[in-house]
Amino acid sequence: MKTKIFLLCISLFLMNHSAFASKKAPPASKFDVAQTVTKQLLAEGVTADDAIEAIKSKAIELNMKFVAHQPLSKELNARGVKSGRLEIFQFCNPLDAHKMVKFNPIFAAYMPCRIALVEEGDGKIWLMMINLNMLIDNTALPTELKKIATRINNTLVQIMEAGATGEF
Repeated sequence: MKTKIFLLCISLFLMNHSAFASKKAPPASKFDVAQTVTKQLLAEGVTADDAIEAIKSKAIELNMKFVAHQPLSKELNARGVKSGRLEIFQFCNPLDAHKMVKFNPIFAAYMPCRIALVEEGDGKIWLMMINLNMLIDNTALPTELKKIATRINNTLVQIMEAGATGEF
């Protein structure tokens, strides 16, 4: 009889324990990764080199410091990997960056701001950047910082548009 009671207790414990163990945290909400990016196709007749020249010129005009360039396709080709054009351009306004990071250090992970030039297999060339509207719209920011974030986003969009059209 003691054995049956012991086995019943063990069974109840295991059933109860497994009920708790099977309860998992709800999965993170899923989203379409394309929503996280803003992109523009280069206009007909605009070459990658035209776009790059326009991007750099427009950034200077709009007071965004050009801080880095990663010509990834050159590195890939040097390693024997066939790749379309793939380059990343990084921009920053140090004073704005300082204010954002002072408010919340996590913003440093989004800096510097990037615009990527990507050539697809079909020869189409795109300019892409993170969709800052998603961050701006979903982050509680003081009014001053929201204005800064919105201005930075608008500036990057203008830089990207200049590159896509080849105009500066």
